[in-house]
Amino acid sequence: MKIIYQAQNEYPEKLNNIYSSPARLYLVGDESILNKPSVAIIGCRDASDYGKKVAFNFAYELAKEGFVVISGLARGIDTYAHLGAVKASGKTIAVLGSGLKHIYPSENKKLCNEIVKNGGAIITEYEPHTKPLPMNFPSRNRIISGLSNGVLVVEAKQKSGTLITVDYALEQGKDVFVIPGNITSINSYGTNELIKQGAKLVTNTKEIIEEIIK
Repeated sequence: MKIIYQAQNEYPEKLNNIYSSPARLYLVGDESILNKPSVAIIGCRDASDYGKKVAFNFAYELAKEGFVVISGLARGIDTYAHLGAVKASGKTIAVLGSGLKHIYPSENKKLCNEIVKNGGAIITEYEPHTKPLPMNFPSRNRIISGLSNGVLVVEAKQKSGTLITVDYALEQGKDVFVIPGNITSINSYGTNELIKQGAKLVTNTKEIIEEIIK
């Protein structure tokens, strides 16, 4: 485990530019990827099969193109985003809402090992023995968006925690990309509303990459 303080050169520049930057980061893995071009992929915990497939495929393709995939290790969309990047032998960053001694959910401990083995990183602002308290997760979302060059929303319900990350992303001046969803699915209510409000509808990774690098 490493600790990176805000005053150190290793501290990611992108986080220096956000409101309420974490004073320090606890990290396992390769800290050099924190400053690489990256896309956060976020969405529902109880993801549909469609959402899981999209998250996996987009993460796989972005990782193959050299982008770091960022997510929160939660069940559902987050997990499939990390899995897609790992399958592509790419880099992915898991941002925890707990300390490094309390990987949550516990079934993703093996995935964490794969992430680190692949040259990725597990990071958190919380001290090692901090438990995964509900209040921690909305706060950590500012780090997920803050580390990224853009945020991709795959699925989101009407009152989804995913939308908290979107709010942070907009506040931080990040691009927000959205996958369109089935209008009869509750998992697509939030995403379709974001599109109505002006978020960028995307159907392939090329559209994301072109927007980020322009």
